Order: sequence, then C-alpha cells, then structure tokens
Amino acid sequence: MSNHLKFYINGAWVDPVKPATIDVVNPATEEAYTKISAGSAADVDRAVAAARAAFPAFSQTSKAGRIELLKRVIAAYEKRVEDIARAVSDEMGAPIAMARHSQAAAGIAHLQSTLKALEEMEFEHQRGTTRIVKEGIGVVGLITPWNWPLNQIACKVGPALAAGCAMVLKPSEIAPITGIIFSEVMHDAKVPAGVYNMINGDGPSVGQVMAGHPGIDMMSFTGSTRAGIIVARTAADTVKRVSQELGGKSPNIVLPDADFEPAVKKGVYGCFNNSGQSCNAPTRMLVPFDRHDEALGIAKAAAEKHKVGDPKIEETMLGPVVSEAQFNKIQTLIESGIKEGATLVAGGTGRPDGLNRGYYVRPTVFGNVRPDMTIAREEIFGPVLAIMPYETEAQAIEIANDTVYGLSANIESKDLEHARKVARQIRAGQVKINYPAWDTFAPFGGYKQSGNGREYADWGIHDFLEVKAIIGYEAA
Repeated sequence: MSNHLKFYINGAWVDPVKPATIDVVNPATEEAYTKISAGSAADVDRAVAAARAAFPAFSQTSKAGRIELLKRVIAAYEKRVEDIARAVSDEMGAPIAMARHSQAAAGIAHLQSTLKALEEMEFEHQRGTTRIVKEGIGVVGLITPWNWPLNQIACKVGPALAAGCAMVLKPSEIAPITGIIFSEVMHDAKVPAGVYNMINGDGPSVGQVMAGHPGIDMMSFTGSTRAGIIVARTAADTVKRVSQELGGKSPNIVLPDADFEPAVKKGVYGCFNNSGQSCNAPTRMLVPFDRHDEALGIAKAAAEKHKVGDPKIEETMLGPVVSEAQFNKIQTLIESGIKEGATLVAGGTGRPDGLNRGYYVRPTVFGNVRPDMTIAREEIFGPVLAIMPYETEAQAIEIANDTVYGLSANIESKDLEHARKVARQIRAGQVKINYPAWDTFAPFGGYKQSGNGREYADWGIHDFLEVKAIIGYEAA
C-alpha cells in the first residue's frame, strides 16, 4: 500500500489532520503521476510533540548504540536503492543511470561517511577540573531541496542521528517521493518512535511553521537564498540555531598553464551535470583572453555531445529540468544573455529538436560574457554555461569573487603549487583543483549569501551539537 498520502510521525504512518493534496508532476511528461498530502501547522505540532517526547531518552543513548542504528539504516537503504533511483527519475527527471549511480548513491555515501565519522568522534574530554561535553542540540527541523533529494536528506538525517537529536523532516513538495521511501527505510531500520518524523507540504504551511516553532531547537535548511532568508527571519523570534546551504554562482578559473582542452571540456560536463541543477555547479568559466575563442570551440563541441531526452533511456545524459516554473526562468535568462550581447555558442531558447513535451532545455554555452551581465550574476539552475575572458590572473580572481555567493569554485592548472596559491584567494567554502573526486569528508557550505554552517561527515555532526562545560567535574 502506498504511503504517498501519509506522514511518518512517532514511528507510524498517519493521515494529515486536515485533508489536502499536492500533485507531483513528472517533468518529462508534464503530467501529475501521484499526489501527496499537504501538511499544516497542526501536523507540525504533532511531529514536534513526538520528537520532544523521544529526545530525552535518545539523547542519552551511547555512541555504540547510535553506531548500530546507523548501520541498520544503511542496510535498509541498500535494499531500496532501485526504488529510490526510479523515484528520483520520475519526480525530478534525472536520467535513470545518473539516478542510480549519483542520486541514490549519494545517500549511501553520506550515511557511510557519517558512520565512520561517528566511530572516530569523541564527545567528551577533560580540561583541568572541567569536563567538556558535546551533546545533541535537541529537536531539529530539516528542510531539504528537490535537486539532490537523497543527498541532502542523508547528509542531514545521518548527522542528526549521530549527534543524538530527534528530528522533523520536510522534503521538497516538488520531489517528495524519495523522502517517503527514505522514511520507509527509517521505519524498517527500527529507528525509535519519535526520533525521526516526516511531514510533506509547502514552505509557508509547513517549512515556515517549523522555523518559528518554539519546540524546535535548530533549523537546517538547504534551498534558495530567498527562502533561506525567510527561514532565518522566522527562526529569529525563538533564537534557534539556523544552518543554511543556499545558492551559488561558482567560478571555474582555467589558468594559462592548464591542460586547456580537457579543462574546458570537463568544465562543460561539470556545469551540465544534473541538467545544471546543482548549487555548486561551475557555471562561470574564466579563460585567458587570448584563448577565449579556442575555449568557445571546445565548449561548443562538448555541449553538442550531450544527449538530451527521456530519463528512462539508459543513454540519456540530460533529462528535463524539474518544473514549468524552472523551465520558464531558464528561458528568460537565456534570452537575457542574448539581449545583453553575449555570444551564443551552443543551444539557446526553446526545447531541443524532437522534444515537444517535457521541460527540456537545450544545453547552452555563452561566450564574451561580461561580469555585469545577468547570466554572470544570477543563479540559473539549468544547463547554461557563461564563458568569461580575463586579461590577468589578478583580474580572474577579482571576477571570481565578484558575486554575492561563495559556495564553491574550481581552479585548473598543471602547476599544483600555483593552483593552491590561487585557491587561497577565492572566497568560497570549497575550492576544487583540477576536478578532484567527490570528497564526502570535506566540509560543504558557503561564504556570504551561500549560507552558513557546514555539512558532510563530522562537520555535519558538529552542526547538531551543543557544548556543555561541567565545571568542578574533577576535584581541584
């Protein structure tokens, strides 16, 4: 029996207090394929009450007990990987191969990294006569986005469990089915009743209510900067901690000493991954002025190799973007690039040839992009790359930092020491040198309007901890 119309509260699947539904649209077909229930303040109250009742006992469990719990969650998740992948493909249009190997796999990766971090973490130490104790902050509210649903659910829920917190999760109402399956995983793993709760619904009716709820001690939010500001403002009245991972407009500096062709080609692939719907995507490629035209040729060829189409076909590289609203936003921004004088190298407005239905976007590359152009400043969240020429290294660094965001950045160079020197001058939470492998133990989070706090492994666990000093713990 489907749990799509139910919430998970206090260890059981329950009906909402007030019946109301939200359509879940498959972006490849533009049609609703299921419905979820829309929560209300009354549902938040129920979930928070369950979490508050569960927290005292769960917060006192041993590290060994929480390690065993995470192992059970991982084992239950592994049994549902294919279900999760198919749900991601249906609800947000991820190509099925990518849904398996990236989207669903990300959840496992984070849970495993959190487990290892928990095994190695010490929660107490002695300093003189004082005992320093790190303990769970309390009941935490978790709001996760649609673009990497399992990635963000796992890198919040796993560390919150590891810290000894109880929680209420609100997945994105745009891509909620993966959150329902994850809740089934938590039930199968026998997470104690009330420790983990899940409510569906929209931002104003559920997310904002959570942010202002006096029974929630901390909010962890991933999403747009606009929504993050609303969460922070609402949370301020109850002086709760707020951890946020927000928007990005990440630069990718190709230095003159880089291995140029692969550096540009990999930059295109990095920008277009997940149909460009990643907050840390390298969307601004900075190249030496005297090699700008060469970069455009390489990028055009790379963009034209991206197969856009039905997410159910294994060979598809790019599926649709997630919604009509997102599609329209991207089209408007592509139009702005053309109107403001950028050189359209590949793609453009409209759907790719042969795709007349679904929110498909043409893989698009612009050249001669100036820092003042809209496409150089706004987060597009689609497969649109802006290539920007620079005269000097100092100018490249200035352009890279000339943004309200500071989530991620890339540096490409054959000279590792040179790349390290440039990396230290970039104002971003992560700087990647020469397209390294994903590191789930590296802190993830941003500077400036990209948010605050850090996620992944031990960094994520620390975000959910309070620090207590027991003075006089040892006799003087």
